[in-house]
Parts: sequence; C-alpha cells; structure tokens
Amino acid sequence: RSVYDDQPNAHQRFMEKLDACIRNHDREIEKMCNFHHQGFVDAITELLKVRADAEKLKVQVTDTNRRLQDSGKEVIAQTEEIIRCRVQQRNITTVVEKLQLCLPVLEMYSKLKEHMNVKRYYSALKTMEQLENLYLPRVSQYRFCQIMIENLPKLREEIKEISMSDLKDFLESIRKHSDRIGETAMKQAQQEKTFTTTLQKQNNVNYGRNMHLGRSRILESKNEMTLKRTFEDDDEHEEEVLTAQDLVDFSPVYRCLHIYSVLGDGEIFENYYRKQRRKQARLVLQPQSSMHETVEGYRRYFSQIVGFFVVEDHILHVTQGLVTRTYTDELWNMALSKIIAVLRTHSSYCSDPDLVLELKNLIVVFADTLQGYGFPVNRLFDLLFEIRDQYNETLLKKWSGLFRDIFEVDNYSPIPIANEEEYKIVISKFPFQDPELDKQAFPKKLPMSQSVPQIYIQVKEFIYASLKFSESLHRSSTEIDDMLRKSTNLLLTRTLSSCLQNLIKKPHIGLTELVQIIINTTHLEQACKYLEDFISNITNISQVTVHTARLYGLSTFKDARHAAEGEIYTKLNQKIDEFIQIADYDWTMSESDGRASGYLMDLINFLRSTFQVFTHLPGKVAQTACMSACQHLSTSLMQMLLDSELKQISMGAIQQFNLDVIQCELFASSEPVPGFQGDTLQLAFIDLRQLLDLFMVWDWSTYLADYGQATSKYLRVNPSTALTLLEKMKDAGKKNNIFAPFRKNDRDKQKLIETVVKQLRSLVNGMSQHT
Repeated sequence: RSVYDDQPNAHQRFMEKLDACIRNHDREIEKMCNFHHQGFVDAITELLKVRADAEKLKVQVTDTNRRLQDSGKEVIAQTEEIIRCRVQQRNITTVVEKLQLCLPVLEMYSKLKEHMNVKRYYSALKTMEQLENLYLPRVSQYRFCQIMIENLPKLREEIKEISMSDLKDFLESIRKHSDRIGETAMKQAQQEKTFTTTLQKQNNVNYGRNMHLGRSRILESKNEMTLKRTFEDDDEHEEEVLTAQDLVDFSPVYRCLHIYSVLGDGEIFENYYRKQRRKQARLVLQPQSSMHETVEGYRRYFSQIVGFFVVEDHILHVTQGLVTRTYTDELWNMALSKIIAVLRTHSSYCSDPDLVLELKNLIVVFADTLQGYGFPVNRLFDLLFEIRDQYNETLLKKWSGLFRDIFEVDNYSPIPIANEEEYKIVISKFPFQDPELDKQAFPKKLPMSQSVPQIYIQVKEFIYASLKFSESLHRSSTEIDDMLRKSTNLLLTRTLSSCLQNLIKKPHIGLTELVQIIINTTHLEQACKYLEDFISNITNISQVTVHTARLYGLSTFKDARHAAEGEIYTKLNQKIDEFIQIADYDWTMSESDGRASGYLMDLINFLRSTFQVFTHLPGKVAQTACMSACQHLSTSLMQMLLDSELKQISMGAIQQFNLDVIQCELFASSEPVPGFQGDTLQLAFIDLRQLLDLFMVWDWSTYLADYGQATSKYLRVNPSTALTLLEKMKDAGKKNNIFAPFRKNDRDKQKLIETVVKQLRSLVNGMSQHT
C-alpha cells in the first residue's frame, strides 16, 4: 500500500525488498532441487528406457488406430444413417402431432363447407362456433388458419343473406297460400260446428246455447297446425289431414330464427319479420273493389285473413319470442278494426238478401274459426247485428216487390172453391175458419181474394228468411224470438202497410176492389195471432214469456182498412161528381119535364148497385159510405144551385130540380144499406128539401116570421142561401117578362120579391154583425 504512497523513493524501496525476497526463494529452490536431484536423474533414466517401448506402443497404437478407423468408417456411415433416420422419425412424429391438431380443424372446415352446400346453415354456424372456440386457437400460428379465420365472418354474412333470402321466399309463399290455409281452417271449424250442432240435437240440447263444444279439438290441434278437410264420395267419407307443412314449408323461419339467434341478431330478425308481416297484413286486409258483388269475393277475403292469423298462431306456439301474444293481439285488434270498417262499407252495397245471408254465414264461420285460435271476436258479432238490420232492409225491399206482384195479379174477387180438395189446399195455406161457410155445399166462395193466402205465405217465408240470419249468432232463443217479432213487425207495419196504401191509391183500383181489400185486411188481421203462434213454435218460446214483443199487424191492417174506407168515400164522391158534371139543366125553362133527369137516375142506379156490393163490408163502413155519398150528393146539388156562374134560375128549373131531389129522397128512404134508424139517411137532403119547399110554396111570410125559432119549418134554410137563389130568380123574371111592367100581378110579385130580398139582406147583415 505504501507503494502508492507519495513518500519519496517508495517505489525503489519496494523493488529492493522484492529482489531480496526473490533471492530468498531461489535459494530455497536450489536447496529443494539439490535434495531431489538423484530421484530426478533416476526418473530420466527410466524414462529413456521407456521411450523405446513407447515408440513401439506408438506404432501399435497407430496401427490399431488405422485399423480402428478403417473398421469405424462403416459404423460411422451406419451411425449417420441412424441419426438421419432418427431426425426423420422425430420430424415425422412432430408432423403427426401437428397434423393431429390440424386435421380436426380441416375436417370441421370441410364439414362447414358441406353444410353450406346442402344449405344446413344452422349446423354450419354451429361448426363455425366450434372452429372458432375450440379448434382454431390450437393451430392459430399456421397461415391457413389465418385464412380460415378471415373467411368465417364472410361465411356468416353469406349465411345471413341466404337465410334472409329464404325468409323472403317463405313470406312470398305464405302470402300465396294464406287463402288455402284459411279456407281449410274455416272448413274444419264449420265441420266442428256441424258436428256440435248434430250432437246437441241428438241430446236434445237447446239450439244456440253452446256453439263451441268442438273448440277444444281446434285448440289441441292448432299447435301442430292440423287442418282437416272432408271429402264426400257417395256413401263413403274419407278424411285427409293437412298439416301446415303440406301447404307451406315453415323451415325457413325456423332456420332464419336459429341463425340470427346464434349470430346474436335475434332482435333484428324479429323486428324484420314483424315489420314484413304487418305489411302483408295490410295487403291482406285491403279488399278488392268488387268484393261485394259475389260471395266468392268475401270468401277469398276471409280465407286470406284466417290464413294469415293461423300462420301467426302457429309461429307463436312453435317459436319462442319471434311472435308474442301481445304482438298477435295488437295485430288482431288493428285487423279487426279494418275488417269491420271494410265489411260495414261493402255490406252496405249489398241489395240481395241471399248474398247478405251468405256473408253472414261466412262471418260466423270466420269468427268461430278465429275464436277457436284464441282471438276475441265479440266485435264481429256486434257487427252482425248491424248487418242483420241491413239484411232485414234488403228482405223488406224484396218482400215489397213480392207484395206488389201479388197485389198486381190479384183479381180482387172471392176465391171460388169447387170441392173439398181445393178447400183443403186453401186452408193448408191460410188459417181460415168459418162454421157458417163450412155448412154450405160446394161449390162455394171464400170471402177473401187470392192475395190473402199468398200474403200470409210470404209473411211466413219472410220469418223463415229472417230466422236464417238469426241462427248461429250465439244468442238465446228468447233473443231470436224477439228479433223475429221485431223484423216481422217492420214487415207488417212498414212494407206491407206501404204496399197496401199504394195499392189503395192506384187509379185502377175501383170500389169493388176497395171493398175486397177491406175484407182481405180483416182476414189478414185475424191471422196475426197464427203468425205469433208460428214464431213461438219455431223458437220454442211461449207467448206468455215476459218481455216478448207482440206483432203490430192489427194496427197495420186497421190503418189500411181506414185508408181503403176513406178511398171508398173519395171514389164514391168522385163518381158522384162525374155524374153531376154531365148534368145539363135548362135553368130558364118555363116548366119541368115531369120526370127526373136522366143523369140523376143513372147516378142513383150506380149507387144502388154499388151499395149491394157493400153487403160484405162491416155494417158501419157501408152505412158511413152511404151517408157520405148522400151528403156529398146533397152538397153538390146545393152548390149547383148556388154556383156563381149561374146567373138566372126560372121556376120551371126549380121544379125540375125538385123532381131530382125527390128521387134522391126516395133512394135514401129505400134503405140502400141496412142499419139506418128511421129517416136518418133522408136528413142528408133536408137542407135542399126545405130550400126547395120554400121556393115551391113561396112561403116567405112563414120563413120570415119563424126565422130563428127552433120550431121553424124552414130551420135549415140559411138567409144568405135563400137570398142568392132569390136574386137569381129575380133576374130571370126580369129577363123573361118583357111586358111585366104592364101586368099588375107580375108587378106585385116583383115588389114582393124586392121586399123579401130587403128583409133577407137585413137578416144576412144581422148575422154578419152578430158574428
């Protein structure tokens, strides 16, 4: 350590000490060598002796080595071959090990390609999943694996595109086959309903209570989409079972659903499927413009809708999540609103009751079918009540034409009956009972005309037609009975009543026809109770049941009779007016012809023959008609005298007019219609009689003296009437008597007339002031 010190001469001292130490060691070495020198010499001597042997040994070793080398060349060659083989064996083992890892990958990839070729895409996706998760990670270092890994996403997209294409083909196929599926499902539901109805009738089950005993069969089979169709061939019945796959292959939906579920895009697929099906639903729900013209149009419309929802119901039960009950309910509610709007619009165009009835039957089958699949259809049956009203309207229009035709061809004569068989035929059609007529011998006549049994038959046919619509509406017998009675009431009170009123107003219907119409309505009114019994029999509802509606036919036929009676009065008056119009009086004649006018005799003969026909009418009607005719005749004759256009009337004309009034009074007193008491009918001419007596007797003093008294002989003579007629006679006297101023009697008479005229005018003025 001191060598490195900075002391002077430190290095020199160190070297000196080192040399001294070396010298000491050299001396010790020399001592050691001197001690062992002899042994060293001996060793060298022995070594020299060994050298010769060593040379020999070297030659031997060299020779041995040469021979060994020659011998080892072959061993070396074999050893190298063995080494090479061992390397190859090791390489082969390594390759085999690697191939054992790669072969499953290649096999799986080959299997994947095979699945793709045979369109087993779900299996292909499963294979891809195994490749990615299990096989490819083991050999991911190889280039071919990287290529596979890059291709798998492309294959997935290809599978998605192909499966989506298959789904689109399926949607197109299901669009085409929906009508067949729906038609078959509706046939099955109809068969179930027929079977149920037959079973109910066999077990005496009240018709209309339980219309869905077979619903469970539909519910059991709907998951398998089993649709039955029955083919009838003579006496043999063969059933063929049609499944959904027979009509439509659902596998594209399953595949697509599984594929998208595996790919994690199940929600995308569900949204796409539902969107497309909603579009198809809108297309299905869109009717053809001419759908209302034929029942086939409605049938195709319903079949497509049923097919659509049957498919959705099938998808609901065979898949999970693709279609939910909430989704189908929402879709059905949307469809139901559209269906009701379409049916309400198109059914309003239907004017044929048969078509409306077929539409109703289709709606019932349609509703029953969908109800069997769990869809609520109450709104459809509510719609049927609206259509029922429309059906009744079409029936009423149709029966209005039938009634008009019956009235048109009727001869309005009593029905002739030649023998018992004809009588039984009529009785079988119309409930007619008359003990007095039964006692009469054949041939005889029934009081009503041929239209009565025909109308009665048509009313029953109407009830049958109305019942056809009321059936299968899932309503009780009481409700059906009420519907029938209400619709029958409409037929009687509106349609038949309108036809009767129009018939009565027709110009060609004369008095004889009107009399027969009154008789007919009387018998139809009596038959209403049989119609009520008829309705009760077909509905099995007793008439004593509470809230049972009654038929209003009584009022209908009473109104018709009143109208016919009024028309009789009107036509009688018109006929009287026609005779009055042909009256040709010479109002200036000096004296009468001595006999009644020809027109009046013709009128009286007409009235006599007419009132003979009225013997079949109720007494009050005939009496009223006779009284009305006499009063109208009296009024018309009075108006003839007081006509403002008639300026002058001679006493001869008054005498001739008096003869005509006498004939009218004789007619009234001859009792043309039985039942009048005393001179009731003659009183119709009392105004004329008193007026004519006043002028014929010229009893003005009595008239003026007794005027206003209840016991007056001329109580019914109005001063204004007498004044009007007197002035006409006054004017006639002035014109016809040119030399009247030179005749004292005529001058006196003229003064008397003027005096009476003044007094009458004062009476008239007094009456007007009093008024």
